[in-house]
Amino acid sequence: MSELHKFLFDGMPVRCMIVRLTDSWQEILARRAGNSATGAYPPPVAELLGEMTAAATLMQSNIKFNGALILQIFGDGPVKIAVAEVMPDLSLRATAKVVGELAADARLPDMVNVTNKGRCAITLDPKSRVPGQQPYQGVVPLFGDQYEKLDKLSDVLQHYMLQSEQLDTTLVLAADDKVAAGLLIQRLPVKGEGNLEGTSQRDQDQSNEDQIGLNEDYNRISILASSLTRDELLTLDIDTILRRLFWEEKLLRFEPQAGLLGPHFACTCGRERVANMIRSLGVEEADSILAERGDIEVGCDFCGKQYRFDAVDAAQIFREPGDQLPASPVVQ
Repeated sequence: MSELHKFLFDGMPVRCMIVRLTDSWQEILARRAGNSATGAYPPPVAELLGEMTAAATLMQSNIKFNGALILQIFGDGPVKIAVAEVMPDLSLRATAKVVGELAADARLPDMVNVTNKGRCAITLDPKSRVPGQQPYQGVVPLFGDQYEKLDKLSDVLQHYMLQSEQLDTTLVLAADDKVAAGLLIQRLPVKGEGNLEGTSQRDQDQSNEDQIGLNEDYNRISILASSLTRDELLTLDIDTILRRLFWEEKLLRFEPQAGLLGPHFACTCGRERVANMIRSLGVEEADSILAERGDIEVGCDFCGKQYRFDAVDAAQIFREPGDQLPASPVVQ
């Protein structure tokens, strides 16, 4: 069962999270493999998408945002876009669009950053938007300070966290066809919620930025966390990982989150949302599709569910409020 664990290092400004996606991750892969139009993800794409899903789960749990956290990687390689979305209740889904051939050992630059124009975007879409409110989105390139291509998703996200929050962050990510897992270590803000009174946001940000790379406790724990190998993260249970890495540290552990209270697969697609998409195409485009194919069929990229709209359904979508369709002699 997929699970999320949270910890604090006693007496230190450092927090830790570990996520292991098992059943939820396997469901994402199985639904993709069962889609006759696409087939299974190539192994490098599955690995990238698994790391993204684990990372998005850690970030959503870290900020406790009341809305969708959407992590996207896009660029000019054979993987046009990869998306992982996690909701406040830790329900999650993920998908990727692959348009070209991939080598078996393809890495991040080969997939989405061939000419160094790839981007990583993190979008926070509020659950209940007020009129005029737009989602927040932060975008960073897939290269470092010297324009060098970054080989690992963890490096991209650590760079993002440093820029957006001015907080030191260490990420270890791994995925295969059974498990997608991640370990996050982060230095806590210099000024906590209890002592913000009279302190401007600008001063808080400056204080956090001034401490980047200087906290000895964080630096020591970060080095320990970075020693965790891919195989260890994928195969060891949480207690064994903590014992191997932090056996000299005193950890304060929170209740693990699992089952419906933890990370779990769920898709937010629905017939009404698909109808809205068809409505956005316009009557002429919808009629053209109906004339050519006889119906409009839309498949969800995330879960694979197919939605079919015939001519009567389409007319219902475009009718004006209060209009009534003529009764049909056919029992639906």
